[in-house]
Amino acid sequence: MKVYFIGAGPGDPELLTLKARRVIGQCPVCLYAGSLVPPEVVACAPEGARVLDTAPMTLEETHAEILAARDRGEDVARVHSGDPSLYGAIAEQIRLLKRDGIEYAIIPGVPAWAAAAAALGQELTIPEVAQSVVLTRVSMKSTGMPEGETLENFARTGATLAIHLGVRALLDIERRLTPFYGADCPVVVAYRVGWPDQKLIRGTLSDIREKVRAEKITRTALILVGPALGEVDGFRDSALYDPASPHVLRPRATTRSG
Repeated sequence: MKVYFIGAGPGDPELLTLKARRVIGQCPVCLYAGSLVPPEVVACAPEGARVLDTAPMTLEETHAEILAARDRGEDVARVHSGDPSLYGAIAEQIRLLKRDGIEYAIIPGVPAWAAAAAALGQELTIPEVAQSVVLTRVSMKSTGMPEGETLENFARTGATLAIHLGVRALLDIERRLTPFYGADCPVVVAYRVGWPDQKLIRGTLSDIREKVRAEKITRTALILVGPALGEVDGFRDSALYDPASPHVLRPRATTRSG
């Protein structure tokens, strides 16, 4: 048997990859993170499959389900939100699988930051404005951050920040980022991206906290911060399509004569 860690995307069942849908549809056991993955995503599980919401379960309990599936010779679809490589809590699950000699594979999914950018209808990297995206989080009640991985250190680069698990720490985020980005720096809080009740709240470091409070949002939100999120005018075009910037697939610029 094999355990498949599957990225379900941000919530929209239509953002499942074809491979993810196929594998869920053939696994007799489906364990999904119901706090972040809607039931519609795993509705493609085969008839009679054992489908369990793992939100109220411990690591040991979910692993016990996998061990029982192994004893029956049944593959398991372990469905996580977004892409499992980012805050998917799969490392500790993989450690147990390796301990018990259970084969596994990972199927990537659409991450929340990419879905949020699509919903906003904009690019997160703009030439000479921001060319990097930093994916990070704040500690709060989660495990601590490694030394050096601070918001201040990331902010010094001027990159677009995608801050997970931090909507309850907006005041702290504002205080720590304002010295680097300025109070007027654009901020977007993307709530439940891909779900029917999705909300995209635009503001600045100085006012986003009040706007989020007015919407009564306390969880399941991604915070995007950076100058690329604003109305940027006058930026240069990318060199990708510039006729004056040849590359391996367009070795030299062509001109037409009248």
